[in-house]
Amino acid sequence: MKTQLLAVTLLSALAWSAHATKDLPFAVEPVTAFDEPWAMAFLPDDRMLVTEKKGRLLIVDRDGNKRSVNGLPDVGYGGQGGLGDVAVHPDFLNNGLVYISYVESASDGTRGAVVGRGKVDIDARRPILRDFQVIWRQYPKMLGYGHYGHRILFDNQGFLWITSGDRQKFTPAQDMQSNVGKVLRLRDDGTVPADNPFASYRADNPLVDNIGVYDEIWSLGHRNPLGVAQDLQGQLWVIEMGPLDGDELNLIHRGRNYGYPEVSDGKHYDGRPIPDHATRPEFEAPKVSWVPSISPAHLSFVQGKSFKAWRGHALASGLRSQALVLIGIDGDSAEEIARYNMNARIRSAIEGPDGAIWLLEDERGNSQGRLLKLTPK
Repeated sequence: MKTQLLAVTLLSALAWSAHATKDLPFAVEPVTAFDEPWAMAFLPDDRMLVTEKKGRLLIVDRDGNKRSVNGLPDVGYGGQGGLGDVAVHPDFLNNGLVYISYVESASDGTRGAVVGRGKVDIDARRPILRDFQVIWRQYPKMLGYGHYGHRILFDNQGFLWITSGDRQKFTPAQDMQSNVGKVLRLRDDGTVPADNPFASYRADNPLVDNIGVYDEIWSLGHRNPLGVAQDLQGQLWVIEMGPLDGDELNLIHRGRNYGYPEVSDGKHYDGRPIPDHATRPEFEAPKVSWVPSISPAHLSFVQGKSFKAWRGHALASGLRSQALVLIGIDGDSAEEIARYNMNARIRSAIEGPDGAIWLLEDERGNSQGRLLKLTPK
């Protein structure tokens, strides 16, 4: 039975490659497949780390051979939750540190995203994540299974950025006593840089509690930020899923408020309107707003080693749109310039060291999500 299913999957992949990609400006090569893949990151030797939402971290070579990494924490799998993002420390060759985000469940049924790090020996007979420690938690934990955000990024200066979704609770995105609905900036050990915009917030406000999440906050008023990336000029961008339409690409500025849930170019799922960004100029407006939605799941920038015409532009992974979306970036301006139908929900897209663009599909119906390699035609 398994052999028959594998044959059907391979035939489907071949048929898709032969027909659905004929009008695309790149060749598409299916490499391997995963069970609910969520994120990937390249190691210095060009292998990659891939997360599966149910709790597996895998080392994958260019031929699709996979090895599981042991020693991961328990994850709160369900809804949008589970094992999330993965990032490699900029000094990995010396310290072996890998960072992961995942959902943690509490005994009272509440849940929240966390970020932790550990050392991994990628060449051991049985790779294992050792000395694992949590360095950040969403505060407070909440009921529900959605909008964790929990994308992570190291910038060019070595700071760690974390996106924290609004947990489908709306108002916490504007609450400075919560790190929910925010973009956060930390050092690599989870401590707070002294030049963060609200680092003096507690000292200036003696009535606030001592949890200390204020110090972490770089910007606020975000809904479900599922992509964070630094462009070739060093600017930070975040892409986030809107409510009913109104997805946003935001250029992130120090201490700015991006308005959610007070404003959005979308509306509530029950049809109730939300004031547009144009009605509240005190909030930072998106550089691109999508109506109808593309359901963005990831954001990255292209160096252009192979895709030379794409250099400096951004790639957004589309779930509902089943697309790879190319976004032109010109200074602090942005616009969608192309949309490529991939015939599957796309969870993540990054440029590899070889110049190819690597895509992770979300689940394709009842089948597994594939790893695709894109190369120019």
